[in-house]
Amino acid sequence: MNTSNNNIQDFIRAKLEILKNWLFRYSRIIMPIVLVLCVAVTVAIAVSASRRKDTGEETVETTEGIDIANVDVTVPEVPMEKDAIPEINELVHTYYQAMVEGDTDTMGKLMYKLDDTEILRAKETSKYLESYPTLEVYTKAGPKEDTYMVYVYTEVKFYDYDKPIPGLTTYYVCRNEDGDYYFNVDGEEDDDILNYIRELNLQDDYVDLNNKVAAAYNDMVAEDEELRNFIIDLNEKIDKNVGETLAREEAGETAAQTDETGEDEESGQPEETEPEEPAVVVTKVKATDVVNIRSSDSETADKLGKAAVGEEFSLLEERANGWSMIDYNGRNAFIKSEYLEASETKEADAGDTDTGEAEDRDTAKEETEQKDNSDTASTGGQTVTVKENVRIRASASEDGQKLGTAYVGEKLEIIMKQADGWTKIKYNGKTAYVKSDYVE
Repeated sequence: MNTSNNNIQDFIRAKLEILKNWLFRYSRIIMPIVLVLCVAVTVAIAVSASRRKDTGEETVETTEGIDIANVDVTVPEVPMEKDAIPEINELVHTYYQAMVEGDTDTMGKLMYKLDDTEILRAKETSKYLESYPTLEVYTKAGPKEDTYMVYVYTEVKFYDYDKPIPGLTTYYVCRNEDGDYYFNVDGEEDDDILNYIRELNLQDDYVDLNNKVAAAYNDMVAEDEELRNFIIDLNEKIDKNVGETLAREEAGETAAQTDETGEDEESGQPEETEPEEPAVVVTKVKATDVVNIRSSDSETADKLGKAAVGEEFSLLEERANGWSMIDYNGRNAFIKSEYLEASETKEADAGDTDTGEAEDRDTAKEETEQKDNSDTASTGGQTVTVKENVRIRASASEDGQKLGTAYVGEKLEIIMKQADGWTKIKYNGKTAYVKSDYVE
C-alpha cells in the first residue's frame, strides 16, 4: 500500500513540476480565449488531489509541519479568503480594466517583465473584450511576509458572444520597496517557495473552487457549439494578427538598415540598379496554404469556403489593404494576399485596364441609386477607419438588427455619411450602418 501511495505521490509531483514553468510564465496575461487550456490545467490539479485522497494519502489534509521534498519548509492549512485585502482587490480590478482597454503601460507596471509578444497579444485581445462583469478575488497567505496566492474568478464578456464565460487564474502577488502590490512573474523563485505554492494549490478549498469553475465552463462548451467555434476562431484570428504585426515590425527593422541614398549600411556601397523589365499583369494566383475565402475584404466577413494548397483562381484585383479579389464559382470573393502567389502572368500593354475598374463602375452605380436627400453627399470609393469597437446594424438606429462588430483599426467601405449621426457602409455585400462617432 505504501509503495502504491509513493508511486502516486511521485506521479503527482512530476506532473506539477511540468506545470511549474507554465504557471509562472503563462499566467502573466489572462487570455480568456485559451480557456480550454486553462481548464485542462486546473482539472489536472484537481484530479491529482482527488487521487491522493482516494488512496489514503494524508499529506494534503495534514500538511502543517511536514517536510516537503527534503527542503526546510512547512505548509499549513491556509484558509482561502474572499475580498480580504483591499489593496489586492484594487490591483486585480485595475489590471483587468487595463486588459479591456489594451492599456499595456498599466499592465506592465502591475505585472513586471511582459515581453514584446505578450504586449502585442494583449493589445490585440483587447479589441474583442467588452468587459469583465464579474471579478471575485480570493487570497491565501503566501510563503513570505507580504506575499499572497491570489485566485481570480472571472466572467468575461466578448463583443461577438452574448454570454459571459467563466474562468479562474492563479497569481503570486508580492510587495515592492514602495509598499505597492504587484504580480510576481519572475519565474526565479527558489524550491521552498515553489513547493509552498504547489502545496497550497492542492488544498481542498482551492480544489473545490477550481472544480466548480471547470465544471461550469465545461458545461457551457458541451452545450454550445457556437461557443466552441467562437473560441477556436478567435484564437486563430489573434494568433494570425499578432504574427502579421511581428512580421511587419521585423521587415521595418530590415528596411531601416538601408539609408535614403540607397547605400547599404553594412557595405557602404550604393545598391545596384536592376535593369527595368517589362511590366507584367498577374492573371491567376494559387493558394500557398489552406485559407478562408470571404465575401468581402474583412476577417469578419462571411466565409464562402476554403482554398486548398495549390488551388488556382483568376485574380480580379489586388488591393492595398492586403486582400485580393478573385473569381470564386462565378462571383467576386476575397482572400488575404499573403496566402497567394502568382501562377500565371502576361505582359502589360495599352489595352490592359485596372482590374478593379468594372467593380468601381458597379459601386458608383449602386451609390448613385442609393443616394438620398441627406445633408452629406456620397463618398463613393472611400473607406473609413474604426476608432473604437462599434456595432454594425441593419438600419440607422440603435434598435436596428445587429449584423456584426467592427473592431479598432478595421476599414469599412463607406457609402455615405448622414446628417443623423450614422454612416452608411457596405458590409458583406449589403447596406449597413455604424455610428459616425466611432469611425473616421
